[in-house]
Amino acid sequence: MIERRRPLLLPAIFLAIAAAPAARPDLGTVLTSLDSVKHFHDVAISPDGARVAWSERARDAEARESLGAIFVADVRSGAARRLTAASDGKPHREWGAEFSPDGRTIAFLSDAEKPPQLQIWTAPAAGGPARQLTRIEGQLADLRWAPDGRSIACLFVRGSTQETGALVAHARDSGVVGEVIEEQRIAVADLASGAIGEVSPRDLYVYDYDWAPDGRSFAAEAAKGSGTNNYWVAELYVVEAGTGHMRSIWKPPLQIACPRFAPDGNSIAVIHGIMSDEGSTGGDVWTVPVGGGAPANLTPEMKASATALFWTRSGEIVFSESVDGEQGVAALDAGRRSLKTLWKGPSWPEKLALARDGSSSAAILQSYREAPEAAAGPIGAWKALSHANAGAKAWWGEAKSLHWKSDGETVQGWLLYPIDFDPSKRYPMIVSVHGGPSSDQRIAWPSRWTGALPSQGYFVFLPNPRGSYGFGEKFTQGNVKDFGGGDLRDILSGVDEALKAAPIDPARLGIIGWSYGGYMTMWAVTQTNRFAAAVAGAGIVDWRSYYGQNKIDTWMLPFFGASVYDDPAVYARSSPIEFIKKVKTPTLVLHGDRDSEVPTPQGYEFWHALKALGVDTKLVIYPDEGHGIRRLEHQHDIVRRSVGWFDRYLAAKK
Repeated sequence: MIERRRPLLLPAIFLAIAAAPAARPDLGTVLTSLDSVKHFHDVAISPDGARVAWSERARDAEARESLGAIFVADVRSGAARRLTAASDGKPHREWGAEFSPDGRTIAFLSDAEKPPQLQIWTAPAAGGPARQLTRIEGQLADLRWAPDGRSIACLFVRGSTQETGALVAHARDSGVVGEVIEEQRIAVADLASGAIGEVSPRDLYVYDYDWAPDGRSFAAEAAKGSGTNNYWVAELYVVEAGTGHMRSIWKPPLQIACPRFAPDGNSIAVIHGIMSDEGSTGGDVWTVPVGGGAPANLTPEMKASATALFWTRSGEIVFSESVDGEQGVAALDAGRRSLKTLWKGPSWPEKLALARDGSSSAAILQSYREAPEAAAGPIGAWKALSHANAGAKAWWGEAKSLHWKSDGETVQGWLLYPIDFDPSKRYPMIVSVHGGPSSDQRIAWPSRWTGALPSQGYFVFLPNPRGSYGFGEKFTQGNVKDFGGGDLRDILSGVDEALKAAPIDPARLGIIGWSYGGYMTMWAVTQTNRFAAAVAGAGIVDWRSYYGQNKIDTWMLPFFGASVYDDPAVYARSSPIEFIKKVKTPTLVLHGDRDSEVPTPQGYEFWHALKALGVDTKLVIYPDEGHGIRRLEHQHDIVRRSVGWFDRYLAAKK
């Protein structure tokens, strides 16, 4: 039976779970505690490094994480105040604060006038009333001040009511499909009049951009056609600010992100590499001459993945990076191509922002032991400015970095211990496989099942197999044309390492994942019987049918080398459906019903096959959800069902 979830209708099995032994924390209490932790939309620092602005996330009445509260703090004193356009005392969607070039004004996005429509607002950085700059309809994002401070650029989809990106619940198709394409364009709002006009061409979807130092042009990472589908074939353009004339200066072999003009305006730096999701960035640092010439890889041997980059006035490139399961900040002399580490450590400086001097910075800091907070200071010497999560409780024990050998290469992962760990006992362990595949298990404050499972007496193993960021571009490309091959061997070798490192019962192993992690879960149970239970969220069972069902098929080309129509065999050999009769593992299947990245037929097909083969399975469809599950009751249901599923099949072996 397919269960379509409605709010607060929990089956009897979860009432039983709530009555767990007193030694195990109540799961409802754990979830409430995890939900109380504030996360952040963004952070910005004034050019002189004196002030920092950030936006804390909050939930609206429908329990979606779509609200934000902006705060501005003086770095020296630490004194913070709320910045808002609202006069009604109600929470609103407010984020995206950006300081003007002289540091005196802050621009930000707010829907205070007419929710949920965002508009551009400005306010004095030192304090004072906010002023509404624009009155438009459509999607707004990514504010950037012009170098002269007289206008503000943004990314704009005129008239659209559909949130951008592939993670959101997609609009249901109706009528003729594919004829209406909403393009995200660079638009510029005049600071004096509030008049706004699109600059980039109508047929070009812009993903990221940057002003040229002279304000006469933009660097644009962009593609023609559907924005949801074509990120993976985006090119680097220069767009003239006055005329909108565009010219492509690089058609990269792989994906690009974070285009940033050099201070002299003669080149543009980008991050280039194989990337499976827009916004999940990793790769090498390249520069592309604006006037023509060959692009150059400045970090070809780097055993790390750049995640964001900034130019300093001296012409140095500072970038944040994933490196060996940890996070770092490095500096690159673009001329000499010399690289130096500025900081590396077991915490994540998320959304790093740099002041004009290239040393003063702001970031959202978090780790397995520290809940997220806005911080500022010299790189690596940050001090917290926010106190949104003071007293946040960790529902897990030690986080231990493990290294092991697989096919002769060193692989890394994190082992999260159960809360109140007792070394005299043997514990079950759940392997949690990250999505992507181009992503990594970063050092972040755990949420959802990663945070909840250790509270219920489980080890959680978080591997970074080949295909992950943090170990160099060759490693990230290590699963090209080999999905489920070497990466599964890396994971299983990591399981062996975890068994050596901690008192884990090899008969009580589970596996869980979402998106690519959901695929790897489906794949794993067709290749091995080591796992006693599995939970597959938004997974792919057949790469061939998936190619024609999803709305982002161009992402597959760099990974499979050709379309499914040109080389169906490479898609077939990595498809779980080809080996489905080998499955013995009870598997819970979860899916959002408006998922454009992994459409629900993939979940239905896997569930149907297991049911027909007599393997214990259950399919749960979450209504009006996309690839990213937004509603709080659905997030809770996923965790409760996952814990209940593992309890059912792993507890019997205790």
